[in-house]
Amino acid sequence: MKLKKKLNNNAILVVDDDNEEKVAIGSGIAYGKRKNDLINKNQIEQLFVMKENEKLQQLLNRIPEEHFLISEEIISYAEDYLGTKLSEHIHIVLTDHISFALERIKEGIYLPNKLLNEIKILYRDEFEIGTWAVKHMRDTFQLDVPIDEAAHIALHIHTMKLQGSDYRRTIKHTSIVREMIQYILAKMQLTIKEEDIAYQRLVTHLYFTLSRVGQFEVHEMDEEMLAMIKMKFSESYDLTAEVTQLVTDKYDIKFPESELGYITIHIERLNKL
Repeated sequence: MKLKKKLNNNAILVVDDDNEEKVAIGSGIAYGKRKNDLINKNQIEQLFVMKENEKLQQLLNRIPEEHFLISEEIISYAEDYLGTKLSEHIHIVLTDHISFALERIKEGIYLPNKLLNEIKILYRDEFEIGTWAVKHMRDTFQLDVPIDEAAHIALHIHTMKLQGSDYRRTIKHTSIVREMIQYILAKMQLTIKEEDIAYQRLVTHLYFTLSRVGQFEVHEMDEEMLAMIKMKFSESYDLTAEVTQLVTDKYDIKFPESELGYITIHIERLNKL
């Protein structure tokens, strides 16, 4: 394995025996090395194929090296925690986000994450990773990194899983869920703690309902059961119809009536609190 190009002191571009380019990461791996020098495999802590080598190089040229290192530590922790590899693109998007966040925080600029509560519920594992990352950044840089950053990191981790997710769609659906929850609670004049199980079930159900509707997958419900729900829980059903119609009007997302039945059941549970 030979050195092709230095990216920084701890990251290099190498060519393996099959002439494939890879990014190798290791503490001080580039120190004293020149092009075509052999690289000791024992120095390599991470090795991966990166199709976006030029973008990575541009990023590393404009951010502090320690920002790249802590991002790689977070990525390694995330992959170990989840037991799976993340998309190679995570090395660019997460590093860029973390570097920008750290610079903002140094300047006293804090951006609240309005989706914090929903993200904690919908992406529990990813949020745990984000929480670890926030503590790690606090300890490393002696900065007051807000917990909101855990939610930002959680979304990046979630959308970079190898099965593939769309970051913008994830944000959109999570935002719509937040709007729906706020509308429902306001109409019911309820104040509910985020750890309440009925609240969490409603948030989760609404999110996956949006995902199913967008992919034309729906939960079928027996017509007699649906009729019974509409009659027995009429107020909750009317509220369901109202809030889903608002989403249809604003986002052009249409909910089949069977989905309204399931949402009604979750809303009715809130009445029991």
